[in-house]
Amino acid sequence: MPGLRALILSDGRPGHYHLAEGVVAALGRLGPVTTRTVAMKASRRVPPRLLAALMRLGLVGAGTGLSLSTGLSRADLPDADLVVSAGGDTIIANWAAARLLGARNIFCGTLRRLPPEAFGLVVSSYERHRGLPRHLVTLKPNRMDPDELTGRGDRAPLADGRPPSVAGLLVGGDSGLFHYRPDEWQRVLDFAGEMSRLHGTRWIIATSRRTPANVADMAVALAGRPGVVLDLIDYRTAGPGTLPSVFARSDVILASEDSSTMVSEAVTMRLPVIGVSPADHAFKPEEAEYRRLMQREGWCRFLPIAELSPQSFLSALAAIEPLRENHLDRLARALDERLPGLWTKEETR
Repeated sequence: MPGLRALILSDGRPGHYHLAEGVVAALGRLGPVTTRTVAMKASRRVPPRLLAALMRLGLVGAGTGLSLSTGLSRADLPDADLVVSAGGDTIIANWAAARLLGARNIFCGTLRRLPPEAFGLVVSSYERHRGLPRHLVTLKPNRMDPDELTGRGDRAPLADGRPPSVAGLLVGGDSGLFHYRPDEWQRVLDFAGEMSRLHGTRWIIATSRRTPANVADMAVALAGRPGVVLDLIDYRTAGPGTLPSVFARSDVILASEDSSTMVSEAVTMRLPVIGVSPADHAFKPEEAEYRRLMQREGWCRFLPIAELSPQSFLSALAAIEPLRENHLDRLARALDERLPGLWTKEETR
């Protein structure tokens, strides 16, 4: 079988290009894939809405559209059979690149300015998109393979009510509609200490780029107490890319809800996930919808920080039935059904 040449257009935002990487990783379950990534930065020389309209009318060609939207030219693009991207700034570039390369294309996210017919497939995580033309609604993709990372295909889930031996704590920070008080962070960390005292749970704590310095310092102080913290991964020194290490060693994940990505990735690792939220928070409608989907499936539960305690934590944990299937296999089957013939060059061109 000839290899599929995939091109990822990246806007440099991990929350976006990780989605595109997840789609390509799922395609790798179906056949050989070689991947190239091209970094792009959106240009505002022409308003995107106007540029998209001119391209739809045929008044601006794909090469000019690519240049005006990103500053890239055809010479900057490697030959490819499939173009994949995520994030609103990549929409026009995705369409233009696919036309220039004679390739099929996939966009991850919510479409703006262009119709679904501009793409071979639109991958979304929002129920309101189900049934729309060329849309596939699924868990947020990521490239992590739970079979390789955690080995949980052969590992029994936690029994109802059994406290975890090792728990991961993912600490975020203020973001958009989320605002944490210092005492709320202190309550989360005090809870971790209480779980250790009562049930012997050890914690792997990972902070993020949004975590305030004083909250990271609170985690450092907790790590100084004997028998509580197995490992502290401080973003200030560790940098990004540390979540796989937490997932690989944890029996359960407790995550601040400011990041849909953290919660979703933990779910795809087939771990029980409990999200906690501050008093001052709200969700965009589509994000609230996504959380309802994950909770309805039984993969996670959510608690206000004000209600977090060992008892409420264990009760929520007992109600969770983690995802059993490998999320990459689920997505691969859907992609194969919706985009047949990707490895057939004649059909790809």
